[in-house]
Amino acid sequence: MTLGREYFESVYGESADPFRLDDNWYEERKYALTLASLPKQTYRRALEPGCSIGILTDKLAARCQSLVSTDIAPAALAAARARVESPHVSFLEWSLTDEWTAVSAGGDFDLIVLSEVGYYLDEADLRAASTGIVEHLEDGGTMIAVHWRHPVADYPQTGDRVHAVIGETDGLVRIAGYSDDDVILEVFVASTGAVDSVAGIEGLV
Repeated sequence: MTLGREYFESVYGESADPFRLDDNWYEERKYALTLASLPKQTYRRALEPGCSIGILTDKLAARCQSLVSTDIAPAALAAARARVESPHVSFLEWSLTDEWTAVSAGGDFDLIVLSEVGYYLDEADLRAASTGIVEHLEDGGTMIAVHWRHPVADYPQTGDRVHAVIGETDGLVRIAGYSDDDVILEVFVASTGAVDSVAGIEGLV
């Protein structure tokens, strides 16, 4: 079953950084891969569900004119707010299983970042969330998904299964990807047809 607020409140109650996001090269490298994989230099309005303590949030803020970052653990949100000092970032207590009204009031997004959050949802909830992403991602917008590939006993799904489900979502076209033994990263564009490459968009080919 989908992991809810009680699970994450317990996790953050035991440690301020329970996923060791701030003290290892794996995470720093993953963030670098994530940012380098974004096909656009800047984005108008982005959504980052499950921002945790705000490390990726801080990096995304430099690429986004407006960024909505969410989590369902109050302790995580408090840490993220303390870390990220940007007037362009807003924080909300919100989950991918919640109604989209709270995050979509400012309009659709041209970037949605699913970094290490998909496997907290069971398959039914992930499919519903993926549909919601398509509905709130403007045409040509980017969705990037990045997940740990090793199994975790608590999680309803593996990272590989999460990406398989996302890949089956109508309205998303996969344009890039990277994987190794530890991490899988895929970039999708909201489209029903062909998508230009970065070089094509820049007029280089």
